[in-house]
Amino acid sequence: MKKYISTLTIAGSDSSGGAGIQADLKTFAALGCFGTSAITAITVQNTLGVTGIHPVPAAVVEGQIRAVLSDIKPSAIKIGMVHSADTVRAIVGVLKDYPGIPVILDPVMVSSSGRMLMEEETITVLQELLFPLVTLVTPNLDEAGILSGISLHTVDDMKAAAARILETGCNAVLVKGGHLSGSKLYDVYLDKSGLEHIITSNAIATNNTHGTGCTLSSAITAFLARGMELVAAIEQGSVYMHTAIEQGMDVKTGEGHGPVNHFFDPVKQIII
Repeated sequence: MKKYISTLTIAGSDSSGGAGIQADLKTFAALGCFGTSAITAITVQNTLGVTGIHPVPAAVVEGQIRAVLSDIKPSAIKIGMVHSADTVRAIVGVLKDYPGIPVILDPVMVSSSGRMLMEEETITVLQELLFPLVTLVTPNLDEAGILSGISLHTVDDMKAAAARILETGCNAVLVKGGHLSGSKLYDVYLDKSGLEHIITSNAIATNNTHGTGCTLSSAITAFLARGMELVAAIEQGSVYMHTAIEQGMDVKTGEGHGPVNHFFDPVKQIII
């Protein structure tokens, strides 16, 4: 029997449609995957910022995940915003029952407008319980600074932070340098084997960068589901994200930071 390549996102909902669950599902669809979801929180937000966060009870989050995993069986999983420690524990419990599925964790801690999206206790539980179970952690500069205790201003700072984050128990880390100044952007990959890889791209002058972290982690998830090795999936995910930025750079959506163009060149849904 033929089936679609499926993916699962466990993340918060973004009412503006540019980030979170909405960006994840758009990315999955654009890259030919059948996207499923488990919503961890309802956010009240638009392109100008986040004004409210309403967590979904941990038991409901767990129920959503188990419903998908017991039936549709995704080939890869992306985890985004997880607001509470109890929800992290619930996710960990489910993942332990379904080993072998690649998991990409985008540790969404701070909104682009500066609002904390994760409780203090959650960060500790995330590192202790969830990091060892995931394939890759993808913090941006602010998040990598929180996780490593290092203030990041250069590529060398990113390398040092990646090494320190690895020590907290994760298998591989991609520190995203999109907020560094300069005409070039750098992402730093480091894994437990000692492999270091720098991904370079050109900076794009645009206000439409809402949801880029969600989009990148979801693209990596989609390419993993399609059978790519991790580093190749990261590279292809980076190409997809930056092209999506370029293709949406001059489109105005809202009065703040607009979204990227997820559907610049959609792939027909893949059947295997």
